[in-house]
Amino acid sequence: MSTDEAADPADEVVAVVDLDDNVVGAAPRGEVYGHGLRHRCVFIEVRDAQGRVFVHRRTSTKLVFPSRYDMFVGGVVAAGESYDDAALREAEEELGVSGLPRPVPLFKFLYDDGAGRTWWSAVYEVRCTTPVSPQVEEVAWHDFLTDEELARRAGEWDWVPDGLEGYERLRAFRAAG
Repeated sequence: MSTDEAADPADEVVAVVDLDDNVVGAAPRGEVYGHGLRHRCVFIEVRDAQGRVFVHRRTSTKLVFPSRYDMFVGGVVAAGESYDDAALREAEEELGVSGLPRPVPLFKFLYDDGAGRTWWSAVYEVRCTTPVSPQVEEVAWHDFLTDEELARRAGEWDWVPDGLEGYERLRAFRAAG
């Protein structure tokens, strides 16, 4: 991606999907958010070599949920991109690493914010054993937390709502498995 293309995230063209997650078009991210068009997102749970979970606070300049905490890295799926390719791209971009193994897909769910905006959310997991250098445009603060610490903080910090729902669904998925 050229510097010009990366300059404004609102201009990134993303896949627009129907209620059954079939691609029905594409539109710039700003238009998708502004008009509440259903789209695709990837959520990647990243664990370090000790099994701790990467947690971060989003920057204040993010288009959606600025300055909130998240226990996933991820983002929107670009037009013409698969969930799997988006998961790897987003994980490497946000962590500032290369050569990650392909994130493992776990499940998908349709997130509904209660205000008429919905997006399909594919949840993945990946192990990152190299030092991270998160994008300063995306991440204001980060750390790796144990599962116990994350569970405690889940009730205390101001989390992105879709990530919190993904986290709750991931815990239920693992408990059932």
